[in-house]
Amino acid sequence: MPFARLAAATTPTCHIGLGLAAVGRPGYINLGRDRDLGADRTVEALRERTHDLLDAAYAQGVRYFDAARSYGRSEEFLADWLRDRPDVDDVVVGSKWGYTYTADWSTDAERHEVKDHGVATYERQRAESDALLGERLDLYQIHSLTPDSPALTDKDLHAKLAEAAARGVTVGFSTSGPAQADAIRAALAVTVDGEPLFRTVQSTYNVLETSAGPALAEAHEAGLTVIVKEGMANGRLAEPHAPEPLRAVAEETTLGCDAVALALILRQPWAGVVLSGAATVNQLGSNLHAAVVDLDDDQVARLGALVEDPHAYWERRGQLPWH
Repeated sequence: MPFARLAAATTPTCHIGLGLAAVGRPGYINLGRDRDLGADRTVEALRERTHDLLDAAYAQGVRYFDAARSYGRSEEFLADWLRDRPDVDDVVVGSKWGYTYTADWSTDAERHEVKDHGVATYERQRAESDALLGERLDLYQIHSLTPDSPALTDKDLHAKLAEAAARGVTVGFSTSGPAQADAIRAALAVTVDGEPLFRTVQSTYNVLETSAGPALAEAHEAGLTVIVKEGMANGRLAEPHAPEPLRAVAEETTLGCDAVALALILRQPWAGVVLSGAATVNQLGSNLHAAVVDLDDDQVARLGALVEDPHAYWERRGQLPWH
């Protein structure tokens, strides 16, 4: 399993990964994108930004990089970076299928992505990912699995995924929405020829949204590698949007709100990899300080009081505009 490579790593940042959702396309729902990206969001500008982020992350010990077919040109940017650095052979590369990017490099498209978990979409997008990443693709995940997804019951799809696993690609899934725990538990029950199909799970978990925690602990106990996404709640936990209790704890630690928010996730014994979704090299550097944040019980309790009802959290996330 590719994540065994991370188990032997000794750098403080080996359990922090870099997700490319914010830099693989010009529009996204993260707060503060006007400040972070500015007006120049051409393909070449974001390619250069992505490469700068990958360089900085790798230099500071990050070894997992996460893309998706729907993240604009994220796979292309990552593939270019890997091709230009043939000596980089110790990273784990993950991508996702199930959403098709439809914004055509626009920030004001009516629809930015279209979801489909059918076999035809899998086969098309797998070919697209293979054309870019080839043998460097370690992990292929179903994007945003929910309890009503046909991917949970489609035996033909399960057979295709099992074939990919037999050829050496780790098969996983990501989750979204207020019923993440239900989706995780349903996915844990999926088997092919008596063997569990999925080896990784990627879920949203952060200071505000912790509802998936018990199910992620169960997944970890079952042997899956847990990847945590949206640890910054799409910018809601970063300056200047962070709630006051988080700001207070950050001030006590002398580090940023982002580092504290990610450190709270790293404390979870089931968290295998926690993703940074940084859009700038400075943000990335601040995020990576999470590895050295030491929170006491009182600080953890104060942050715990910020938890929101999952339905309210996801309703608010769904109202965030594409910037």
